[in-house]
Amino acid sequence: MDPELLAWIIERRAELDELEEELAKELAKVRAERDELAVAERVLERVSEQLADERASAAPASGQVGGRAVMLISHRAPDVEENALPPDYQRISPSCDWPPDRSWPGRSARR
Repeated sequence: MDPELLAWIIERRAELDELEEELAKELAKVRAERDELAVAERVLERVSEQLADERASAAPASGQVGGRAVMLISHRAPDVEENALPPDYQRISPSCDWPPDRSWPGRSARR
């Protein structure tokens, strides 16, 4: 046997073994990331469905008062976000805010 050719074969096999090890590690990383993305996709779908359900249930309902069409707005509560209000109400809402540490004019502070 040719000693140079045998040395080349042994060297090449070592290189390929090293490359195989690196590729196996890279493949494991790719598979782990792909699994994480699949989980993230499922979470996103669930959250999107929940948000859609919440928005649908928080949508203002229409009604009639004195024969005129009006938009019914749910009572304000700590868990009701301002963005649940219609855009017109959101626009005027800041002008209706009153600091909690001050009383309304003509009224005493209640806590």
